[in-house]
Amino acid sequence: MSTLPPIRLTVPLRLSAFVDADNISVTHAQTILDLARRHGAPDLLRAYGNVGLLPDWDKVPGFQFIHSGSGKNATDMLMCIDAMERALSEQCEAVLLVSSDQDFTHLATRLRGYGLTVIGAGEAKTLERFRAACSEFHVITSAPPCSAKIPQPKAEIAKPIVGDIVSDLDQKIRNVIRSNCKDANGLEVRILSTRMFRDHGVKLSKIPVKNWRAYLSKYPELYTLDPKGPNAKVRYRPEAFRNAPA
Repeated sequence: MSTLPPIRLTVPLRLSAFVDADNISVTHAQTILDLARRHGAPDLLRAYGNVGLLPDWDKVPGFQFIHSGSGKNATDMLMCIDAMERALSEQCEAVLLVSSDQDFTHLATRLRGYGLTVIGAGEAKTLERFRAACSEFHVITSAPPCSAKIPQPKAEIAKPIVGDIVSDLDQKIRNVIRSNCKDANGLEVRILSTRMFRDHGVKLSKIPVKNWRAYLSKYPELYTLDPKGPNAKVRYRPEAFRNAPA
């Protein structure tokens, strides 16, 4: 008769992930995916936000992007509805909530009350109130490069952008981002105006847009932007400028 102890197989928890894309940059997508796989068997990965402002989130493989529109707190409400629906229908055993917004404290508390494991994730600025409401919390610290590279499906071949399509203005913006990026995380949008005038004599008043963010948002094939905020940053896409003058 064998005296070996019985083998206990650990079955990974069914996990659903909900990402506040209005609050979390797309450059953290791979980190979030790795975190989900480390804590369970993710069968639902959703990112929520305004697709008009966050086109890159809609392109990330593995994530389903849910357009929440432009209404106030629309993203928060949709995330709460979907998370509670999954919990009450017993479609998951663990939930990954990704946001730096403490408003999700009540959601985390209620989900834990239903017996679910709640993994929280957000940037270092996330307040302790939300962190403490989760079963465990992870700080997202991955530092993306100045020139963001968004993962694309292998079967999809992006159309090349030749140098003559990139305007002289965009080349100047690229140069300003490249020369002033110090923390490997892009250039703050609020700084762009002063740098463009200092380095190239370009004034916003000479451009038919209300602000630099509005201009950058018009060209998602050239730039990636953080969600709106006082320290939001912009990065340029190197593949879009590969044929442009250095």
